[in-house]
Amino acid sequence: MKNTLKRVLSVTFAFASICNAIVAHAAPLKPFTMQSFAEIRARHAGRPLVVHIWAMDCGPCLAELPKWGEFAKERPGVDLVLVRFDQAPREASEARLARSGLGAVESWGVVSEPDDYLRASVDPKWIGEVPRTLLIAPDGEVTSIRGTVDFRRVGQWVDQVAHSAVKVAAPSPSRQTALRDKSPPTRSN
Repeated sequence: MKNTLKRVLSVTFAFASICNAIVAHAAPLKPFTMQSFAEIRARHAGRPLVVHIWAMDCGPCLAELPKWGEFAKERPGVDLVLVRFDQAPREASEARLARSGLGAVESWGVVSEPDDYLRASVDPKWIGEVPRTLLIAPDGEVTSIRGTVDFRRVGQWVDQVAHSAVKVAAPSPSRQTALRDKSPPTRSN
């Protein structure tokens, strides 16, 4: 009986140590508030940005997280930001991200009940379904993907906009002339 109890305690202690190690390797979730999305966009302005919105109570989200971990590992230069859009415990979320290979990725988590105002701070047309991924080009153009993503297509988008950003950042002399001669766009109401 004593040996059995010792074994159970040893296994429990080992399991707790492993869980603590996993959580220790996850970056802490930053609190996501109504100002956070604007802050994220400003911090990553001028670069291709992938924002993935997920929830702990969303089966497709949890199944997709390891794929995001692979994506982040294969493309370490991509600005990837994760936003957990529910009130799940921070520690559980951080552990899930670490197990998915996303412990070092910039991550945010909603700290209060997600409401219409919080959703509108991300996208006024968004009704709150997850998963949702936003592909934000260096010029600020947003492509929104509802549901799980095709990672091949996300990779192609990143390659395309990164290549376009390099062209714009370092235009050739003839391109500079074309940009300089172009009249500013007009806006119609």
